[in-house]
Amino acid sequence: MADARETESRVAPPEPEPELGPELLHGAPVTTARGQRVAHPGRDQLVDLVRTLRGEGWIACLDVTAVDHLKNLGDRPRPEGVRPERFEVVVVLLSHRERARLRLVVQVPEDDPVLPSLFAVHPGTEAAEREVFDMFGIRFDGHPDLTRILMPEDWIGHPLRKDFAVGRIPVEFKATADAR
Repeated sequence: MADARETESRVAPPEPEPELGPELLHGAPVTTARGQRVAHPGRDQLVDLVRTLRGEGWIACLDVTAVDHLKNLGDRPRPEGVRPERFEVVVVLLSHRERARLRLVVQVPEDDPVLPSLFAVHPGTEAAEREVFDMFGIRFDGHPDLTRILMPEDWIGHPLRKDFAVGRIPVEFKATADAR
């Protein structure tokens, strides 16, 4: 009995487990929103991260879209160290192996609304990037044909920006035109 007590007194108490920092995905902080992992890469990390994830089985890019946070710059959740900007570009990836989706949320500043294009990694992003350009004015460097896709070529402005003036285009109905 004495030997057991002596052995217990010589054993150092267990060290507390180290606190883990935020989860990282190839250097990008990760949060969870609505049951889905959300990585927050910087603009300069985006293409390399998507290319790496594609090699790991995130084979499909389902969507590229944007959000204008003009009215709520500080009201949205984000990991520590990620500075909120007016625009966010959201990329949704799919992995059949993981049976999951992964969102990438990239902060895009108002004074330099440019991101590198994902076209070289996922050619199917061509139309989605054009739509983001057309509606929000966010340019994609390296895109093969960054022209308007929804609005007429001579349209001035970007309709989904929250500072775009809400206007009205008069509609002339056929009955009205025939009555003349």
